[in-house]
Amino acid sequence: MVGNAEGMMEHVVIVDPQGRRIGTEEKIRAHAGGGTLHLAFCVLVFNPRGELLLQRRADSKYHFAGLWSNSCCGHPRPEEGVVEAAERRLGEEVGFSTRLQPVARFTYHAEDPRSGLAEHEYAHVLIGRAQDEQPAPDPDEIGAWAWAAPTGLRAGTEEEPHRYTPWFRRLMREQPVDEWATR
Repeated sequence: MVGNAEGMMEHVVIVDPQGRRIGTEEKIRAHAGGGTLHLAFCVLVFNPRGELLLQRRADSKYHFAGLWSNSCCGHPRPEEGVVEAAERRLGEEVGFSTRLQPVARFTYHAEDPRSGLAEHEYAHVLIGRAQDEQPAPDPDEIGAWAWAAPTGLRAGTEEEPHRYTPWFRRLMREQPVDEWATR
């Protein structure tokens, strides 16, 4: 089961199609049976060269394990704001922190055939800058990491989609990630 540091069951924030909070649900239940629409965030961290920090999800992740994805992603706790949660999670998962700026939102649905779980998320996209920080990732979350140019990533997600998470493929296809890299 998916829990938090205190061993208690984690809950996600259930939202309506406009992203308004309407309740909570246990995290694992929100990802079962096709997925319940819930609040999430996708963090993109860029270095001074405009490269994006990628992570390969740990092989032990409960869904979409072993796939390459954006710098960090997750869910706000019921009492948290999106930016606060994303900054907290970046530190926990990647091992450094930076200020994050919201730049977009999107809704998506994706099913993981290996786990039988699904994502149905109203996701906020946030960007941040790293200077000389090097990730010190939590091995339970991240199996590998790399810095990569967004232009190469766009081609990579199209040529080898099976290597990337569905939400990251959608970000690369539909959002101005190249522009955000130089913002």
